[in-house]
Amino acid sequence: MGLRERKKAETRAALSWAAIRLTVERGFDRVRVEDIAEAAGVSPRTFNNYFASKGEAIAARHLDRLVRIAAELRRRPPAEPLWEALSQAVLAQWVPGPEVVEHPVTDQAEWAAGLRIMLAEPVLQGEVLRAGAVAEAELAAAVAERTGTDLARDLYPHLVAAAVLAASSTATAHFLRTDPPVPVNRLLTEAFALVAAGLPAPS
Repeated sequence: MGLRERKKAETRAALSWAAIRLTVERGFDRVRVEDIAEAAGVSPRTFNNYFASKGEAIAARHLDRLVRIAAELRRRPPAEPLWEALSQAVLAQWVPGPEVVEHPVTDQAEWAAGLRIMLAEPVLQGEVLRAGAVAEAELAAAVAERTGTDLARDLYPHLVAAAVLAASSTATAHFLRTDPPVPVNRLLTEAFALVAAGLPAPS
Protein backbone atom coordinates (compact mmCIF):
# COMPACT_ATOMS: atom_id res chain seq x y z
CA MET A 1 0.00 0.00 0.00
CA GLY A 2 1.44 3.38 -1.04
CA LEU A 3 1.53 6.48 1.14
CA ARG A 4 -1.58 8.01 -0.49
CA GLU A 5 -3.61 4.84 -0.04
CA ARG A 6 -2.41 4.48 3.54
CA LYS A 7 -3.43 8.05 4.39
CA LYS A 8 -6.85 7.48 2.88
CA ALA A 9 -7.27 4.29 4.88
CA GLU A 10 -6.24 6.11 8.06
CA THR A 11 -8.76 8.90 7.42
CA ARG A 12 -11.51 6.39 6.72
CA ALA A 13 -10.70 4.52 9.94
CA ALA A 14 -10.57 7.74 11.98
CA LEU A 15 -13.96 8.86 10.64
CA SER A 16 -15.56 5.49 11.32
CA TRP A 17 -14.17 5.30 14.85
CA ALA A 18 -15.28 8.87 15.57
CA ALA A 19 -18.78 8.04 14.33
CA ILE A 20 -18.95 4.99 16.59
CA ARG A 21 -17.47 6.72 19.62
CA LEU A 22 -19.76 9.74 19.42
CA THR A 23 -22.84 7.61 18.76
CA VAL A 24 -22.10 5.39 21.75
CA GLU A 25 -21.60 8.48 23.93
CA ARG A 26 -24.55 10.59 22.70
CA GLY A 27 -26.99 8.39 20.81
CA PHE A 28 -27.47 8.00 17.06
CA ASP A 29 -29.87 10.93 16.60
CA ARG A 30 -27.66 13.34 18.54
CA VAL A 31 -24.60 13.00 16.32
CA ARG A 32 -24.18 15.09 13.16
CA VAL A 33 -21.82 14.62 10.27
CA GLU A 34 -20.15 17.87 11.34
CA ASP A 35 -19.47 16.39 14.80
CA ILE A 36 -17.88 13.28 13.31
CA ALA A 37 -15.71 15.30 10.93
CA GLU A 38 -14.54 17.60 13.73
CA ALA A 39 -13.67 14.66 15.99
CA ALA A 40 -11.61 13.10 13.19
CA GLY A 41 -9.88 16.40 12.40
CA VAL A 42 -11.27 16.78 8.87
CA SER A 43 -13.96 18.84 7.12
CA PRO A 44 -17.58 17.70 6.55
CA ARG A 45 -16.76 17.71 2.85
CA THR A 46 -14.02 15.16 3.49
CA PHE A 47 -16.53 13.02 5.39
CA ASN A 48 -18.81 13.09 2.36
CA ASN A 49 -15.93 11.96 0.15
CA TYR A 50 -15.78 8.75 2.16
CA PHE A 51 -19.32 8.05 3.35
CA ALA A 52 -22.87 8.77 2.27
CA SER A 53 -24.32 8.68 5.79
CA LYS A 54 -23.62 8.26 9.51
CA GLY A 55 -24.81 4.68 9.33
CA GLU A 56 -22.38 3.85 6.55
CA ALA A 57 -19.54 5.44 8.51
CA ILE A 58 -20.35 3.38 11.60
CA ALA A 59 -20.69 0.13 9.64
CA ALA A 60 -17.44 0.79 7.77
CA ARG A 61 -15.36 -0.37 10.72
CA HIS A 62 -17.27 -3.65 10.75
CA LEU A 63 -16.92 -4.02 6.96
CA ASP A 64 -13.20 -3.26 6.90
CA ARG A 65 -12.49 -5.69 9.74
CA LEU A 66 -14.43 -8.50 8.05
CA VAL A 67 -12.86 -7.93 4.63
CA ARG A 68 -9.38 -8.00 6.20
CA ILE A 69 -10.10 -11.54 7.46
CA ALA A 70 -9.95 -12.80 3.87
CA ALA A 71 -6.70 -10.94 3.22
CA GLU A 72 -5.15 -12.31 6.42
CA LEU A 73 -6.29 -15.85 5.59
CA ARG A 74 -4.40 -15.63 2.29
CA ARG A 75 -1.25 -14.71 4.26
CA ARG A 76 -1.47 -17.62 6.71
CA PRO A 77 0.94 -20.59 6.23
CA PRO A 78 -0.50 -23.01 3.65
CA ALA A 79 0.11 -26.03 5.91
CA GLU A 80 -1.83 -24.52 8.83
CA PRO A 81 -5.16 -26.31 9.49
CA LEU A 82 -8.05 -24.34 8.00
CA TRP A 83 -9.92 -23.52 11.21
CA GLU A 84 -6.72 -22.57 13.03
CA ALA A 85 -5.87 -20.24 10.15
CA LEU A 86 -9.37 -18.77 10.19
CA SER A 87 -9.29 -18.27 13.96
CA GLN A 88 -5.94 -16.47 13.77
CA ALA A 89 -7.14 -14.39 10.80
CA VAL A 90 -10.15 -13.21 12.81
CA LEU A 91 -8.21 -12.54 16.02
CA ALA A 92 -5.68 -10.45 14.09
CA GLN A 93 -8.41 -7.93 13.28
CA TRP A 94 -9.01 -7.07 16.94
CA VAL A 95 -5.65 -5.37 17.44
CA PRO A 96 -6.49 -1.70 18.21
CA GLY A 97 -5.58 0.76 15.45
CA PRO A 98 -4.00 4.18 16.11
CA GLU A 99 -7.41 5.88 16.15
CA VAL A 100 -8.48 3.62 19.04
CA VAL A 101 -5.20 4.10 20.87
CA GLU A 102 -5.67 7.86 20.61
CA HIS A 103 -9.27 7.67 21.92
CA PRO A 104 -9.34 4.51 24.06
CA VAL A 105 -12.38 2.99 25.73
CA THR A 106 -12.04 3.57 29.47
CA ASP A 107 -15.24 1.99 30.85
CA GLN A 108 -15.92 -1.38 29.20
CA ALA A 109 -19.33 -1.88 30.82
CA GLU A 110 -20.56 1.58 29.79
CA TRP A 111 -19.13 1.08 26.31
CA ALA A 112 -20.90 -2.27 25.89
CA ALA A 113 -24.20 -0.71 26.97
CA GLY A 114 -23.78 2.10 24.45
CA LEU A 115 -22.92 -0.34 21.67
CA ARG A 116 -26.08 -2.36 22.39
CA ILE A 117 -28.20 0.76 21.98
CA MET A 118 -26.34 1.82 18.83
CA LEU A 119 -26.67 -1.59 17.18
CA ALA A 120 -30.42 -1.61 17.80
CA GLU A 121 -30.82 1.26 15.30
CA PRO A 122 -32.74 -0.13 12.28
CA VAL A 123 -30.79 2.04 9.82
CA LEU A 124 -27.50 0.73 11.15
CA GLN A 125 -28.70 -2.87 11.13
CA GLY A 126 -29.27 -2.61 7.39
CA GLU A 127 -25.76 -1.26 6.85
CA VAL A 128 -24.27 -4.06 8.96
CA LEU A 129 -26.14 -6.69 6.92
CA ARG A 130 -24.81 -5.20 3.69
CA ALA A 131 -21.28 -5.21 5.10
CA GLY A 132 -21.65 -8.86 6.08
CA ALA A 133 -22.76 -9.85 2.59
CA VAL A 134 -19.76 -8.16 0.98
CA ALA A 135 -17.35 -9.71 3.47
CA GLU A 136 -18.85 -13.19 3.15
CA ALA A 137 -18.26 -13.17 -0.61
CA GLU A 138 -14.63 -12.08 -0.11
CA LEU A 139 -14.01 -14.72 2.54
CA ALA A 140 -15.64 -17.50 0.50
CA ALA A 141 -13.24 -16.70 -2.34
CA ALA A 142 -10.24 -16.89 0.01
CA VAL A 143 -11.46 -20.21 1.46
CA ALA A 144 -11.95 -21.62 -2.04
CA GLU A 145 -8.38 -20.68 -2.94
CA ARG A 146 -7.00 -22.27 0.21
CA THR A 147 -9.00 -25.51 -0.06
CA GLY A 148 -8.88 -25.99 -3.83
CA THR A 149 -12.65 -25.85 -4.10
CA ASP A 150 -14.71 -24.19 -6.83
CA LEU A 151 -16.49 -21.02 -5.80
CA ALA A 152 -19.13 -21.43 -8.50
CA ARG A 153 -19.88 -25.13 -7.96
CA ASP A 154 -18.98 -26.09 -4.40
CA LEU A 155 -21.02 -25.39 -1.29
CA TYR A 156 -18.05 -25.75 1.06
CA PRO A 157 -16.32 -22.34 0.76
CA HIS A 158 -19.63 -20.50 1.12
CA LEU A 159 -20.63 -22.58 4.13
CA VAL A 160 -17.28 -21.99 5.83
CA ALA A 161 -17.45 -18.24 5.18
CA ALA A 162 -20.97 -18.07 6.60
CA ALA A 163 -19.90 -20.08 9.66
CA VAL A 164 -16.92 -17.78 10.27
CA LEU A 165 -19.06 -14.66 10.18
CA ALA A 166 -21.73 -16.30 12.35
CA ALA A 167 -19.15 -17.33 14.95
CA SER A 168 -17.64 -13.85 14.94
CA SER A 169 -20.95 -12.03 15.27
CA THR A 170 -22.18 -14.43 17.98
CA ALA A 171 -19.01 -13.95 20.01
CA THR A 172 -19.21 -10.16 19.78
CA ALA A 173 -22.93 -10.21 20.63
CA HIS A 174 -22.13 -12.34 23.68
CA PHE A 175 -19.47 -9.81 24.67
CA LEU A 176 -22.17 -7.13 24.68
CA ARG A 177 -24.56 -9.17 26.81
CA THR A 178 -22.14 -10.40 29.49
CA ASP A 179 -21.84 -8.47 32.75
CA PRO A 180 -19.07 -7.87 33.50
CA PRO A 181 -17.92 -8.13 29.87
CA VAL A 182 -15.77 -11.14 28.94
CA PRO A 183 -12.79 -10.18 26.71
CA VAL A 184 -13.88 -10.51 23.10
CA ASN A 185 -10.67 -12.29 22.10
CA ARG A 186 -11.43 -15.05 24.60
CA LEU A 187 -14.96 -15.41 23.24
CA LEU A 188 -13.74 -15.51 19.64
CA THR A 189 -11.17 -18.18 20.48
CA GLU A 190 -13.81 -20.29 22.22
CA ALA A 191 -16.30 -19.83 19.38
CA PHE A 192 -13.84 -21.01 16.74
CA ALA A 193 -12.68 -23.95 18.84
CA LEU A 194 -16.28 -25.09 19.23
CA VAL A 195 -17.06 -24.73 15.52
CA ALA A 196 -13.86 -26.55 14.55
CA ALA A 197 -14.82 -29.39 16.93
CA GLY A 198 -18.24 -29.72 15.31
CA LEU A 199 -20.16 -27.93 18.08
CA PRO A 200 -20.20 -30.83 20.56
CA ALA A 201 -22.90 -30.74 23.23
CA PRO A 202 -21.75 -29.16 26.52
CA SER A 203 -20.55 -31.75 29.01
